[in-house]
Amino acid sequence: MGTPKVILFVVLGVVTAWFVVAWARLFRKSSAADGPLETQHTAFHAVVAFFCTFFDVLGIGNFAPTTSAFKFRGSVPDEKIPGTLNVGYAIPTIVSAYIYIFVVKVEVDSTTLVSMITAAVLGAWLGAGIVARWSRRMIQVGMGAALLAAAVLMVLKQFEIGPAGGDALSLEGERLGIGLAVNFLLGALMTLGIGLYGPCLILVSLLGMDPRAAFPIMMGSCAFLMPVGGVKFIREGSYSVRTALLLTLCGLPAVLIAAFVVKEMPLEYVRWLVVVAVVYAATMMLRSAWVERRAT
Repeated sequence: MGTPKVILFVVLGVVTAWFVVAWARLFRKSSAADGPLETQHTAFHAVVAFFCTFFDVLGIGNFAPTTSAFKFRGSVPDEKIPGTLNVGYAIPTIVSAYIYIFVVKVEVDSTTLVSMITAAVLGAWLGAGIVARWSRRMIQVGMGAALLAAAVLMVLKQFEIGPAGGDALSLEGERLGIGLAVNFLLGALMTLGIGLYGPCLILVSLLGMDPRAAFPIMMGSCAFLMPVGGVKFIREGSYSVRTALLLTLCGLPAVLIAAFVVKEMPLEYVRWLVVVAVVYAATMMLRSAWVERRAT
């Protein structure tokens, strides 16, 4: 494993420790804000966390399907969903990143890798600070739009529509500037519940990079930005503490089983089911926003 990856792993370890300490310090205070709604669906949330994380490691993503499940059962208040996802899935995503960055044998240019990850983290830090203060209706509109975008990306992937990519392992000049700007935006959108994997893969390919280079970039970006954005949500108390803890505890074994035991399985029909669920959740989010708007 090259020196840049070693440094990346060490820094990620420090960020992880900071996230765990910050969460532990504010855990008891934050848990008092949980309502009866979150405590009524413990078993449901545990199952959702396991299966959504399992399929995330296999390439489907977990933000959109988890949001769909929450909305379908009404088990987490809409305004708490973005924070719950970013806090709860942070540690499973970090573990997944450690596994796959080590496995992928593509040495991405260290300047490109670090700068792209930094841009995504800055986007998440600013985005989480804004989203955590949004009203319930603004969250509903933002998540509804983000889910529809996620559904479009899933459909494109199903039909294998998208750029083929090139063979470059670095970005320079104008292409690097574009990459940083877009990854900053993708980091901000993560705080609204739209996953970064698919859009980042498209971005890297459009910029002429080897599609395999997207793995360390997108996984490193998510692994760093989720704890950073998560701490913002924790400090604002804008998340469901009990549900986030379940996402973490039930997501971790799912990561290990998917990465080391299953590794690969046919997912075509599962992806179509996820598309349907995501479109349903997006529609319900936007409908809820419309009802609240008329009520006020």
